[in-house]
Amino acid sequence: MKRPTQLALTAAALTALPVPGLAQEATAATMYKGDVARMLTATLLVLFMIVPGLALFYGGLVRSKNMLSVLMQCTSIAALAMVIWVLWGYSMAFGGGTGPFWGGFGKLFLAGVEPNSMSATFTEGVVIPEYLFIAFQMTFAAIAPALIVGALAERIRFGALMLFCALWVTVVYFPIAHMVWDGAGLIFNWGAIDFAGGTVVHINAGVSALVGCMVLGPRTGFGRDNLAPHSVTLTLVGAGILWVGWFGFNAGSNLEANGGAALAMINTFVATAAAILAWNVIEKITRKHSSMLGAATGMIAGLVAITPACGTVGPMGAIVLGAAASAGCYFFVAVVKARLGYDDSLDVFGVHGIGGVIGAIGTGLLSGPMLGGVMGDDYATISQTAIQIRAVLVTIAWSGIASFVLFKLVDMTIGLRVPEEQERQGLDQTSHGESAYNH
Repeated sequence: MKRPTQLALTAAALTALPVPGLAQEATAATMYKGDVARMLTATLLVLFMIVPGLALFYGGLVRSKNMLSVLMQCTSIAALAMVIWVLWGYSMAFGGGTGPFWGGFGKLFLAGVEPNSMSATFTEGVVIPEYLFIAFQMTFAAIAPALIVGALAERIRFGALMLFCALWVTVVYFPIAHMVWDGAGLIFNWGAIDFAGGTVVHINAGVSALVGCMVLGPRTGFGRDNLAPHSVTLTLVGAGILWVGWFGFNAGSNLEANGGAALAMINTFVATAAAILAWNVIEKITRKHSSMLGAATGMIAGLVAITPACGTVGPMGAIVLGAAASAGCYFFVAVVKARLGYDDSLDVFGVHGIGGVIGAIGTGLLSGPMLGGVMGDDYATISQTAIQIRAVLVTIAWSGIASFVLFKLVDMTIGLRVPEEQERQGLDQTSHGESAYNH
């Protein structure tokens, strides 16, 4: 299943534009209120993932003196990305241009978008309001840069982070979103499957996070001081909110309230459940106990991995994918990071980057009928998996190289890192003049 070309349509233009998945007769285009209601809800659920979901998940994982700074970073980055998305991001991603790398400036400042403008769905002749599609995709653009916060936590300047994220969504996120999801995009036309953002959101953010933590350097006291999470309780609260919100992410990406959305929903349930159980078992074998922090991490790993596959694999395939994601992510979090010595504070690369890679490649392997995938008996597993690998490599290269340049640029201009004294005191007070807790 490929995402339809996301070109916005007015009623007068329906017969003129060659939009796959959209009726060529204006009278045949239909907007169903149920689809609209479902998509409105899905959009709000993705916002719920960011604030308070991601903010609390990350906040619980840092030390108490940096709790507020992480909440502030997630909230402000989301707000920044939303404004930029409306000003130029939507146009760059879905502006109607025919280039393989960006959508042009045809929709700059949402030019030409009206309440009666419509956007295509997967079903021929069924449309949703363009404003709704814009808002839904806006929440994806808001959460992607916020994910990067976890790798840079407890030591980055607030202003530097905001500047980096403004540049990152423009140079990295919008072009990748166009390449993967727009009908003119390079990766879209390869036939790659990314139902809800495995490459666009998770690999993209995960690779940038790895680059960022290496450019920024480790936290003061890394490998020596106690840098343990201050509240696993809040981390689980945030993780649970993320799981709930992820149904907006995944089922909402179907763009309609039908069996495809239901498939994405059940896959999001069972892949995540399998990942939690697999992480529990792995920890029991390797560390003699299963931890709550591990279960929460496994939860996110499963959610990340099923994201690109949720619309094409079956529930049995989703269980396999979730368990595989836990194994792969655990290896990178517990083994690779320790051996290489980089300080990815909250394991953004180990969970989102690696989980996204496993999910993207697993989509190719598991979307055929053997484990209940919906791609049909003529599905070519090997060739599709090769396409998925190409998409992963392009995303890694684009994100990695561009992010390195952007981090270096910001560092040379205003500086990335707070002074050591401020880092030791905590960013809550030194960057924001307040504290999460009054002791």
